Amino acid sequence: MASSEARTRQKKRQRTPNGGVRAALFLALFTCTLRCSECEKPSNIVLILADDQDVYLGGMVSSSSLAGFFTATPLCCPSRSSILTGQYPHNHSVRNNSLDGNCSSPLWQKGPETTAFPVYLSKQHYQTFYAGKYLNQYGKKETGNVGYVPPGWDQWHALMGNSQYYNYTLSVNGKEEQHGDNYEKDYLTDLILNRSLHFLDDRSPQRPFFIMLSPPAPHSPWTAAPQYEKNFTDVKAPRDGSFDKPGKDKHWLLRQPSNPMPSTSLNFLDNAYRKRWQTLLSVDDMVEALVKKLEDLKELNNTYIFYTSDNGYHTGQFSLPIDKRQLYDFDIRIPLMVRGPGIKPQQTLPAPVLNIDLAPTFLDISGLNLSFVNMDGQSFLSQMLRNGTARPYFLVEYTGEGHLDPDPACPKLGPGLSQCFPDCVCEDAYNNTYACVRTLAEHNLQYCEFADTESFVEVYNLTSDPHQLENIVKKVDPTLLQAMNQRLIKLQSCEGDSCRATKI
Repeated sequence: MASSEARTRQKKRQRTPNGGVRAALFLALFTCTLRCSECEKPSNIVLILADDQDVYLGGMVSSSSLAGFFTATPLCCPSRSSILTGQYPHNHSVRNNSLDGNCSSPLWQKGPETTAFPVYLSKQHYQTFYAGKYLNQYGKKETGNVGYVPPGWDQWHALMGNSQYYNYTLSVNGKEEQHGDNYEKDYLTDLILNRSLHFLDDRSPQRPFFIMLSPPAPHSPWTAAPQYEKNFTDVKAPRDGSFDKPGKDKHWLLRQPSNPMPSTSLNFLDNAYRKRWQTLLSVDDMVEALVKKLEDLKELNNTYIFYTSDNGYHTGQFSLPIDKRQLYDFDIRIPLMVRGPGIKPQQTLPAPVLNIDLAPTFLDISGLNLSFVNMDGQSFLSQMLRNGTARPYFLVEYTGEGHLDPDPACPKLGPGLSQCFPDCVCEDAYNNTYACVRTLAEHNLQYCEFADTESFVEVYNLTSDPHQLENIVKKVDPTLLQAMNQRLIKLQSCEGDSCRATKI
């Protein structure tokens, strides 16, 4: 996790995604070195949550090294549920993006959502604003339609369903609002920015505010703004690390792609990679405009700004064309940049931070006594300000999705699979269900167990093998395997304080 200024990279007149504009902004922003003791109200908070933005493949190429920020699960809905609740998926029970997986379901709405961080911020007298993608199943008939507004939000401009750039439906404070394909009126990244600016104009200056913006970028369908459609035409996905390497010693799902990849898959993933970058240029513009507005309102020096993503992404790693959902660093390591009162410039925190730590950090900033909330995560505010303590281990868990019937385009593969891409490479399955314990303290190790008929285990030493090319389960001292297994068992059943134990 880093709180450092970005370095601008420009070639001719092209900007790197999340680069040029935001780089200069953060250079100017990281100037607050003392906490705002004279402020009459708690600090404001802004969270910008990108969709599927990687750090591993260059999605944040303009930033300095981001040491250790991870998602507790590499998929949109369960990850966003973890951000909202500060809980691991086994505690908020959102397993995947489906209704059956509890995504925005009535069970979620009656349970974990009632204790999500905006509920507490509202009680702390924060003015709260949400705009953009919420949860993948939000707004569906089974989840209350667009009339349902989650508790804790004063202003609500949420997308119905999954990410779109045009031709979508919003819930605007519980009222349906339909949009077409006119760039000036409908492009979602720009629209949610403009509404946040109006919120800042209309809010009460006597009370703190919390703004959460969740643009669709760089999620598919990768629709760039018109002015950016011709950027990065010569860019290809990086060919280093684990790109197009065989997954010979990995879970069966990683052993099934053709290797080397055929040209159809290469062309598909390169096109996706370019389009992802194009969509992120509008996010650059969003950050620029929002920061400029805060500066004009003289609120910037009393505002914490967090920039992150729900999960990572891959394009060609282990011959998988595109997606997330896997246990490897390219899918679980995500960007995080923070600026705000008291944060020193150009610092990178080496200790691991998780997305379940965002909610308690927001509440810590608000002044709430964290002993009153039941969250698995821990505030990292003290780490940013005073280098506080950090966890030695953490959990990554995922529940695979599949279909009862075979994919019509790939009938020979049989049932139980999903996310099938060109050349019938399927990237998820019912038994792509796993749990991992990861440590960066004593050793940079990852130990994972699959819930399948093989009871498959993968172990990686990321110090000597940062790209996770070799599964060393058969080479590791059995006593270490046993210790990691015991840590994993305890983490899988942890809740609240027990998830933050320094020794497991």
